[in-house]
Amino acid sequence: MIQISQRTDRRILTFPAVHPCEGISPATLLASLISLCGEICDFQCRHFPTQRRNAREAIRQVSLLLVFFEEVRDRCHGGSSLSDSAVLCFSELHVALQKLRFLLEDCARDGSRLWILTRCSFVAAQFRVLIRAIATALDVLPLRSIDVGGEVRELVELVARQARKAKFELDGDDERCADQVLAIISRLEKGIEPELNSLKRILDYLEIGTWSDCNKDVKFLEVEIDFQCSDCNEREVPFLSGLLGLMSYCRGVIFEEFDCRNSAQVEFSRCSVEALSCLNLEDFRCPISLELMTDPVTVSTGQTYDRSSIQKWLKAGNSICPKTGEKLINKELVPNSALRKLIHQFCEDSGISLSKSGRQSRDVTRTMVPGSLAAAEAMKFLSTFLVRKLVFGTNEQRNKAAYEIRLLAKSNIFNRSCFIDAGAVLPLLNLLSAPMTQENAAAALLKLSKHGNGRILIVESGGLEPILDVLKNGLSLEAKQISAAIIFYLSAVKEYQKLIGETPDLIPALIRLIRDGTSCGKKNAVVAIFGLLFFPNNQQRVIEAGTIPLLIDILNHSDKTELITDTLAVLVNLAENSDGANLIFRTPALNLIKNILQSSNSRAAKEYCVSILLSLCNNGGVQVVGVLANDPSVMALLYSVITDGTSLAGKKSRSLIKILHKYRETSSSGLTGTAVSHEQSVHAW
Repeated sequence: MIQISQRTDRRILTFPAVHPCEGISPATLLASLISLCGEICDFQCRHFPTQRRNAREAIRQVSLLLVFFEEVRDRCHGGSSLSDSAVLCFSELHVALQKLRFLLEDCARDGSRLWILTRCSFVAAQFRVLIRAIATALDVLPLRSIDVGGEVRELVELVARQARKAKFELDGDDERCADQVLAIISRLEKGIEPELNSLKRILDYLEIGTWSDCNKDVKFLEVEIDFQCSDCNEREVPFLSGLLGLMSYCRGVIFEEFDCRNSAQVEFSRCSVEALSCLNLEDFRCPISLELMTDPVTVSTGQTYDRSSIQKWLKAGNSICPKTGEKLINKELVPNSALRKLIHQFCEDSGISLSKSGRQSRDVTRTMVPGSLAAAEAMKFLSTFLVRKLVFGTNEQRNKAAYEIRLLAKSNIFNRSCFIDAGAVLPLLNLLSAPMTQENAAAALLKLSKHGNGRILIVESGGLEPILDVLKNGLSLEAKQISAAIIFYLSAVKEYQKLIGETPDLIPALIRLIRDGTSCGKKNAVVAIFGLLFFPNNQQRVIEAGTIPLLIDILNHSDKTELITDTLAVLVNLAENSDGANLIFRTPALNLIKNILQSSNSRAAKEYCVSILLSLCNNGGVQVVGVLANDPSVMALLYSVITDGTSLAGKKSRSLIKILHKYRETSSSGLTGTAVSHEQSVHAW
């Protein structure tokens, strides 16, 4: 059977048809044509918001061809007696029908309704081109040489004539509705807010009748814009951004209630909560290029590289793993989608531009400015509307407004600034005490806390107290872990680190979340503490709150690499305090750190482990140095970090090796205490 292209990553209005190979058997080709025609005829049951007449006519003609192909199969022994010229014509029909199937799929696709409407002239032209291609193939088909009945032969001749003469034209209603959309976009560019009746007429025409329907179009346009940006084909971005702004406005203003019988309600009731990270950026670099991995793949040895780098390595004739030196069992490159998602999320949250082959990537920094003037104006109007709902709406309207802000500010800096300028912070803080709105209000504040002005407004509006209350008494674990994430972003402001650390019960509340929270909650609490530790006086508060035993417990029992790495980052800081170093030493930390050094694939985790050991030696006294110096496995692990770790990790490892060597040299002469005292002044920074 012919492999018909079923690419899941196909861009809309592109038709990657597969041409049958030259040596294909007539029976196989005929069976594939019958299958393809059947798929197209199945579109009779699908709904077409636009291009209705063109789609119906195309499907009708293909249904007639299906009768012909089935007759050929039944009367020509599965097609085995077909001539070479007939097979060639069937091959051309096969290509045209594949493209037609893709076109119908796009026209019936949920989420692309507005986009297809605005491209209605192009889409109608595509129908015309593909039907003409079918007519051309039928014109040269040697029909007389094919053993079919007279009625079927006449049917094919009829299809050929109709295909040549059929008027696949732009539907007048489609054209008028598309013109209305363009007129609204034009008025938005001039700062004129859309009329609700006009918007409703467009949505009614496209049969977008629910929040969920509208949300599908929003999501589609977001993906399309990301694709255009990542492919450096940004000519369409301003127009797409205008459409996105318009549909976002419709979703927020026109649809005041969620439709509870579909997945949108599920998304609304339990939107995924982001997990923060204090991972080292070095952990995301390709061992070959030392650049951030934009497309990480794993080879047979278990090591991960950026696809372009490892492909160059293999193309040069190498058959071993660059990092381990092991022979590669095969050259299969397995996509590491989890790491890829983590890298993109990390760069997005950190405002780091992630380049790919020297081209601008889909990172959040490109959203600092709006995609178009129309998109900017639409977002300003929508921000004002949603903030009014936060203040004056019913509980349901407030909850929905908070959720809309949560969605729109998730990965768009310009949107965040619009909501901040519109005054969203204070009403969102007020909604933290209401059970119905607590989680969405907290999540919306989390997105706004990523903006510098948002952090300032949250604190200056007295936001620490209600955020702490949610952290302590939130109605759900999700709400609590969102609050921990907000604290992390607020602690990015140096002036607030002291204020937050001194807030009564705040650090103990974070500790309780580490003890009782989900994996995501533990992670957010650990990272929030990490942010607070940048103010030195917070070290003692964190230690006295009983943090260290809980962190060691995470190292001992968690299987989450990111959580372990973040926990190590906090322990690095606490080990710089003499009390912290002594507490860490009295736990099973040393054995756990050795295990991580030996087994972890995370370069950041290994660097943190070496940092902890170095701080323990500097701050924990001769007993710590003695334990490490007398453990034969430690030195080998440190040398491996020098070989495979980051440059900073290697520098710290060399400093630690010097301390251990010095201890061994002096311990036999009875000068151990003096030597260690001297070495305590050695730092790796």
